[in-house]
Amino acid sequence: MEKLQTVLDLQLKQHRALGYGLVSLLTAGGERLFSTAVFQCPCSAAWNLPYGLVFLLVPALALFLLGLVLNARTWRLLTGCCARSSRSRARGCGAGLRGAVVCAQLGASAAVAPLTWVAVALLGGAFYECAAAGSAPLARRLCRGRAPACEAQLPLAPCLPAQGPDAQGLLRELKAQSQVLGWILIAVVIIFLLIFTSVSRCLSPVSFLQLKFWKIYLEQEQQILKAQATEHAMELAKENVKCFFECLHPEECNTPSIKDWQQISSLYTFNPKEQYYSMLHKYVNRKEKTHSIISKEGDAVIPVLGFVDTPGINTTAEL
Repeated sequence: MEKLQTVLDLQLKQHRALGYGLVSLLTAGGERLFSTAVFQCPCSAAWNLPYGLVFLLVPALALFLLGLVLNARTWRLLTGCCARSSRSRARGCGAGLRGAVVCAQLGASAAVAPLTWVAVALLGGAFYECAAAGSAPLARRLCRGRAPACEAQLPLAPCLPAQGPDAQGLLRELKAQSQVLGWILIAVVIIFLLIFTSVSRCLSPVSFLQLKFWKIYLEQEQQILKAQATEHAMELAKENVKCFFECLHPEECNTPSIKDWQQISSLYTFNPKEQYYSMLHKYVNRKEKTHSIISKEGDAVIPVLGFVDTPGINTTAEL
């Protein structure tokens, strides 16, 4: 039991890193399956390039869109945004800038799987070999100094690897180019992640230990909120069903209004003058009941605090 509890604690603490790792492994496995069982290069000068690019880029686009759909923060940003009043939309460029920052963070999170797909596909080389063999400019460059029939035979090279030493040499060169591009992509992504993580942590308005405490608080808040919401919904449902069958008028039940739900569901913004760990925390400590907490002077979206918007009562699977 102690070992199981240790594993569960590790999963709770490192769920984001484990999730990204699992997504990367599944994506890499899916790419290898596609390249061996599904992909068949047409070996045609007209179709090699589009066919190879489709297998290289379209699954990456699908994975990117799927990453956006499965991110709870996406729906926190989009839900109800079209129904907001023109007054709230016209608060100024600050709200638009905050939205742009959040969209950039969402895009970066969703890019893990597609970048993994493209990198593994380039390291494998099959998609690039097929696409490059159908590119006329690349064919002219590769066939420079070779036999006159090289450009005509290049589109057939992926289907006839044993055609001759020239064809094998072309395939080796194409695979080398693909693998070099794959390693360059991996290096660029790692460097970008290292720089982004370092800069965001360096600009963090709170300390390392306070970030740890913040995450613990959010976990506890969401657990209690879900339990209280379940209990409140059950009581409300029981009262309504009872009144329906007994033809009675229901007793007054204090339930948060639409505006209340909208305020605690909005994206978190940090204000150095106040120390609130969530929109719920900010809402219950507002000075006036009619005071809006959605936007305020001095509020800013801090990249390192993006985890505040991730948890919620409903997970994406339940939506």
